[in-house]
Amino acid sequence: METLWYTALTLVLTIYIVLDGYDLGVAMLFPFVATEEERRMVRATIAPVWTGNEVWLIAGSALLFLSFPRAYAAGFSGFYLGLIILLWLLMGRGLAFELRGQVDHQLWRRFWDAIFFGAGLSLAFLLGLFVGNVIRGVPLNAEGYFFLPLWTDFRPGSNPGILDWFTLLSGWTMVALLALHGATYLAMKTRGPLQAKGRSIARWALFVAGLLLLAFFAALPFVRTTFTTNFEIHPMGYVWPVVGLTALASLWFSHARQRQVAAFASSSLLIACLLAVIAWGTYPNLFVATTEPANSLTIDNSSAGKDGLQAALWWLPLGLAVVVLYQIQIHRIFARPVTPDSQSLAEH
Repeated sequence: METLWYTALTLVLTIYIVLDGYDLGVAMLFPFVATEEERRMVRATIAPVWTGNEVWLIAGSALLFLSFPRAYAAGFSGFYLGLIILLWLLMGRGLAFELRGQVDHQLWRRFWDAIFFGAGLSLAFLLGLFVGNVIRGVPLNAEGYFFLPLWTDFRPGSNPGILDWFTLLSGWTMVALLALHGATYLAMKTRGPLQAKGRSIARWALFVAGLLLLAFFAALPFVRTTFTTNFEIHPMGYVWPVVGLTALASLWFSHARQRQVAAFASSSLLIACLLAVIAWGTYPNLFVATTEPANSLTIDNSSAGKDGLQAALWWLPLGLAVVVLYQIQIHRIFARPVTPDSQSLAEH
C-alpha cells in the first residue's frame, strides 16, 4: 500500500515538473527574445495553461500530506526558508504575468519582464535544489525533524545547508533541463523567426544539459553511496536510464529534422526518466538522515494509517482523472501554434 502511494506521489510531482517546467523554461527565454511582438508571442504560448499546470504542485503537496504526514511535517518545517522563497517566486511570476499589460509604457513592461524572467529562473533552480537535498539527505534528529540553514561549508556531510556543491550542481542541471524544455515547447508552439530562435536555443541548451547531467550522475556516488542499491537488487530499474538516454538521442534527432512535436515528447520523457531514476534510487526513503541512518523517514515509518490510505484510494483515481481530463481539454482547445496574427496577442 505504501509503495502504491509513493508511486502516485512520484507521478504527480513528475507531471508538475514536466508541465510547469516548460512554463519556467519559456520565462527563462525572455532575455533572448528581442522584439515586443515576439515577447507577446512567447507569453501567449503559455497564457491559457500556466495556472492549470500549477495545480499539480498543490496536488503533490496534498498527496504528501495525505499519505506520508510525518514526512510532510518534517519537510515543511526543515525546508521552511526554501518553501517561503518558493511561495514568493510563484506570486511574483503570477503578478508579472497579469500586470505587464495593465500600463502601456516600455519601462513598466521591462520591469515585469525582468520579474518574469527572474522568477522563472529562480523557481527552476529552487526545484533542482530540493531534488539535490532529497538525494543527499538532511540532518534528521531522533524525533524526525530537521532544520537547514541556507549554507554551512558548501560540502555534503552530517550538518549540511540547503546549498552545497552537489545541490548547486543539481540546481543548475534543472535550470538547463527546463530551459531546454521551454525552448523545445516554444519551437513547437510558434512559427516564423521565433520558432527558429527556439530551435537554436534548444540546440545550445541540449549541449549544456547533457554536460550537466553527466556531471550530476558522476557526482552521485560521492554524495549517496547507497543510491545504486535498489538498481542492483531490482535490475528492472535500469530501464529508466536506458529510456532517458534514448529520449536524449531522440530529442537531438527531432530538433535536427525539425520534428517539434516529437522533440517536445522526447524532452518530457527525458525529465520524467530523470525523476524516475531519482525515485527508484531513493526508495523507500522519503528523507535520508545524514546523522544516523535509523533517523531516516521512509514510506513505512512516516505513512498514514492503513485504513485511511485504503479509504483515500477510492478517491485518488477519480481526483487524478478530473485533473488529467482538464489538462487534456485545455491543451486541446489551445493546440494551435501562436503566430504574429493570433488574436490572443492582444491580451499580452
